[in-house]
Amino acid sequence: MRKISILAISVFLLIGCKQKSVIHPNFYYWRTDYQNKKDETAYLNQFKSKSLYVRIMDVDFNPDLQLPVPVSPIKFSDPLPKETDIIPVVFIVNEVFNKIDTIQTAVMADRIAKFVKAKVKQSGKPDYKELQIDCDWTKGTRNRYFKFLEQLKANPLLKGKSLSVTLRLHQVKNIVSSGVPPAEKAMLMCYNMGNLRKFGDQNSILDQHEMDTYLKDYLPQYPLPLDVALPLFEWAVVFRNGQYAGISKRISKAQIDDKRLFKQRGNSILYDLQVDYPAAGLKQGDVVRWEHVSTEDLLATSKFLSRYLAPRDRNLLFYHLDTDLLKHFTNENLQKVIANF
Repeated sequence: MRKISILAISVFLLIGCKQKSVIHPNFYYWRTDYQNKKDETAYLNQFKSKSLYVRIMDVDFNPDLQLPVPVSPIKFSDPLPKETDIIPVVFIVNEVFNKIDTIQTAVMADRIAKFVKAKVKQSGKPDYKELQIDCDWTKGTRNRYFKFLEQLKANPLLKGKSLSVTLRLHQVKNIVSSGVPPAEKAMLMCYNMGNLRKFGDQNSILDQHEMDTYLKDYLPQYPLPLDVALPLFEWAVVFRNGQYAGISKRISKAQIDDKRLFKQRGNSILYDLQVDYPAAGLKQGDVVRWEHVSTEDLLATSKFLSRYLAPRDRNLLFYHLDTDLLKHFTNENLQKVIANF
């Protein structure tokens, strides 16, 4: 009996040791001008973030030139902090891969590699260790997208560097049709998972039901090592006559709470505009869905993911580095989110 007890304890300890993993909290930087702001750098130091995932540019197809072109590339008004590594991120509009062939994807891969190298130098860094490609590929674009990734990996400028990709929930569940991208690892994007354009009081940023549907039965078997990205952002989704009209960047929580402007529908996240609001391009009768993420949302999401992710050292990213967003979350609460992994 004693031997059995000792054996059980030993197995328990062995399992506990295997499940231990180191989590590296880092941030995305998703603005078009990098400025080394004191408060934002303080957040990097507070979370001991060693890397900053910096959006370098978007890539979209230009119909006039009939070529994929850079859109809104970042500029560096200041260099990155000396102790912070840069991980460049390039967002590619999925439609690009419907417009070009594999010869053009090779050209695009070469141009991206050169563009990224130049931007990294502008950031004050001599080099980088990882390049991340952000693309919401589909069954119809996967072959050309995967070919592009292979061409990018083979580029001499990426020798000795790792290539990572972003991964949406539907690509986890529909792995047979979506395929597995040829990359070293993937960043599981745990936001923008609901139907943004559908009218209603659902939160399209973070939806626990959607995560359960798309991940619970599929995440443990996903073949690539996974990092995780969680949202910190908020936004105002505008509807006019029941139809999606866009996201307003001119509406903040202060305006939403102004009863002269908006009237809340019960306890929902829908708000009716009471007067014309030309400064934001809105008209009386427009409806704004104010979507945000709470600490409770992040804690529930991190607990859910910890049950299904394979235990390993991983990066946990918060989207994104912005003091106006981060002030809604205490250091203690974000540390609890990190600890759940």
